[in-house]
Amino acid sequence: MHYLDLIHNNSHLNAFTEVFAEEAIQQAEALDASRGAGEPMGRLHGVVVGIKDVICYAGHRVTAGSGMLRNFTAVYSATVVERLLAEGAIVIGSLNCDEFAMGSTNENSVHGPVRNAFDNSRVSGGSSGGSAVGVQAGLCMVSLGSDTGGSVRLPASYCGVVGFKPSYGRVSRHGLIAYASSFDQVGIFAKSIPDVARVLEVIAGHDEFDSTVSRLPVPEYNNGGASKKFRFACFADALSHPALDSEIRKAIENTLGQLREQGHAVQLVSFSLLDYIVPAYYVLTTAEASSNLARYDGVRFGYRSPAPVSELSEWYKHTRSEGFGQEVKRRILLGTFVLSTGFYDAYFTRAQRVRTLVAQQMNEIWNEFDFVLMPTATSTAPLLGDKNEDPVTTYLSDIFTVVANLTGIPAVSLPLYRHSNDMPFGLQIMARQFNELSLLRVSELMFKPSSVP
Repeated sequence: MHYLDLIHNNSHLNAFTEVFAEEAIQQAEALDASRGAGEPMGRLHGVVVGIKDVICYAGHRVTAGSGMLRNFTAVYSATVVERLLAEGAIVIGSLNCDEFAMGSTNENSVHGPVRNAFDNSRVSGGSSGGSAVGVQAGLCMVSLGSDTGGSVRLPASYCGVVGFKPSYGRVSRHGLIAYASSFDQVGIFAKSIPDVARVLEVIAGHDEFDSTVSRLPVPEYNNGGASKKFRFACFADALSHPALDSEIRKAIENTLGQLREQGHAVQLVSFSLLDYIVPAYYVLTTAEASSNLARYDGVRFGYRSPAPVSELSEWYKHTRSEGFGQEVKRRILLGTFVLSTGFYDAYFTRAQRVRTLVAQQMNEIWNEFDFVLMPTATSTAPLLGDKNEDPVTTYLSDIFTVVANLTGIPAVSLPLYRHSNDMPFGLQIMARQFNELSLLRVSELMFKPSSVP
């Protein structure tokens, strides 16, 4: 009841789209009974978890923050949900998000914006804003989000929590409503690294329902490890970027100095492709989105326009125009444009080349360094409505996070800092693909919950 009371008392944050109150109580009672009977407990016994409203849970609504799916009920559970439940977790509800996970502020949801618990006049970050605020405000112990270009790490930075994106292929996407299939990855929000590690152990691993999942064995992520001296790279182009807040720059530079004092190797390196990654990312993801969202036509499932029409194509237009929000329609149109005859080579093919070049440049970095350090965000959480008039400015807020999605590597945002405006911001750490174990270990060395400002 504790978490249900907190959710009710903090309803103004708009973090949840639906709360599974009765079911959560029944799950808790069943877990208590099994423990009392001496039955073995799962690795997440009694852990209260929230799931982003793009993750399917059989028999429950999943809307993806869209009018297109406002009343849709999932007919099966995502693999990550099944694995959580199998280990004794209690899924307490669905968490608000930008429509179809498209956004950086969580203001594009049909359910309304999610408010930052530190300052209700500010955004939570997106697209997994509800998942971030759920953990931030203590409405659940941990939560799942999805990260296509920073949608876990950016809200984690804005809300002062840990946001972890595994490698592409480390966690099954079965049951995750797709935005851009070659970028999407289920991620984790928590208040500590051990909590992230325990959840990752449970949800990671091969899945016969997702052909992109790796067959590599799942390590004991929560096993810790001996500390050692690491080799850190930091992109000089990121620290000198004109969009970066000066206080964030100074805080990162101070951290680099502290790491050097501790005996770690820290070096500023050039990453010449930084200004190309956001355009490449948006060309590729919108192209994939235009294909993935073609299925929402009102015929098979979802919203159906009541408008009287004489032609089927006209009905499609009404349904999709009324069901989708402005940002989703903008990205579908952009994606359709870059895939169209005459523009495919000029945009989509060139963006794929940039993606290849970014991967090559990152591989060269991994030959010399263990981790890459970067700011997570260019600023602290902006005020609600500040970026609504200029979508390009909003897209540029992803400039430090999309590298991990373009290359499929794991990344984490650690809530190490507090700005003079009293809002938190994070440090981002990236590692080589499938090197989550080392990333979690170095993260635990650098961040302890008691150290949060």
